[in-house]
Amino acid sequence: MIVPFNTLPEESRVWIYQANRSFTEQELEEIQAKLDTFIENWTAHGSDLQSGYIIKYKRFIVIALNQKMNTATGCSIDASVHFIQQLEKEYNVDLMDKMNVSYKQGEYVAYKTLTDFRKMAKDKAVSKNTIVFNNLVNNIAEFNENWEVPASESWHNRFVK
Repeated sequence: MIVPFNTLPEESRVWIYQANRSFTEQELEEIQAKLDTFIENWTAHGSDLQSGYIIKYKRFIVIALNQKMNTATGCSIDASVHFIQQLEKEYNVDLMDKMNVSYKQGEYVAYKTLTDFRKMAKDKAVSKNTIVFNNLVNNIAEFNENWEVPASESWHNRFVK
């Protein structure tokens, strides 16, 4: 059962899928339609899952699930992963690789491998004040407070001095 993302409780679990490139306007329209269909039909052992999504910066797909109503099961999580993998194939985009870093350069969102980000930190091309995206947040409250933060306030802090 799809609901607007901003109406879900703050404890709602989130999954963040970071694309290695920005989506085009046409791709965004298509992906939103596919997300609408997937989430509307997403279930756990036959029970509806109350969930919603947002797409941020034409690059991040954020799916949230109200676990007060029903929790995701192994099968329902597998279904969501399979759905994301289908998007990867269809749009020739990487959404599942957690070993990459997105960060802001002004209003632009840059994307680098973790190795390249480490090197940039060593070379002082990024700093503790660089705004990074912490895709390890677990729920909407954490997403709202700790997703888009200075590197010093994220797991990225081990690379910046």
